[in-house]
Amino acid sequence: MRCAMRCAKRCAHIAQGKSSLYYIATMRPVDSEDDERIARHREERSGWGFATVEQPQNIEEILDKCDLGGSFLLDSTTALLANEMFPPTAPANEKAGEKIIDGLMRVLQKVQNIVIVSDFIYSDAILYDRLTEKYRQSLAAIDRRLAKECDVVIEVVYSNIIYHKGGAAHGELFQNLP
Repeated sequence: MRCAMRCAKRCAHIAQGKSSLYYIATMRPVDSEDDERIARHREERSGWGFATVEQPQNIEEILDKCDLGGSFLLDSTTALLANEMFPPTAPANEKAGEKIIDGLMRVLQKVQNIVIVSDFIYSDAILYDRLTEKYRQSLAAIDRRLAKECDVVIEVVYSNIIYHKGGAAHGELFQNLP
C-alpha cells in the first residue's frame, strides 16, 4: 500500500500546478491501531504540501471546504464506504454505495484534478457473510463508476504500474512513478 500511496501522491502533485493541494482523509479511527495508522500517514505525507481535510462521510462536503481549482488526493473510497455503510450508532446502511457514487459524481463535476485511491478487496476469500458481500459489491460498483468517469485508471500491484485507461494519452505525465 505504501508504494500505491506514493504513486497517488505523485499523481496529485503532477496535476497540482500552482493551485492548492488537498489530502482528503476518509478514515474514521475506531481503536489505537487506527490512531497509529493515521499518525503514520500524516508523517508519510509531511513535506508534500498537502492541506489535510478530514471527510469520513458525505464526500461532497469537500466542495464547500476547498478551492475547487486545487488538486485532490482522496484516500480512500474503501474507508469512505465502511464509514457510510457501518455507522457507529446505527444499523448498516446497505444503500451507502449509491450515496457515495452520487457524492463522488458531484465532486467530479466540480473539480478538475483528483486522484482517488481504492483498495483491492475482491480475492481475499471464497465465501463472505451477506453484509460483507454487500460491502464488496458496493465498492465494486463505486470502482466501476469511477473508472468510467475518470480519464486515467492506474492499478499499482507490488510496485508495478498497470494502466487500465488513459495510459496512451497521459502516460508521459506519469513516467517514473512511484
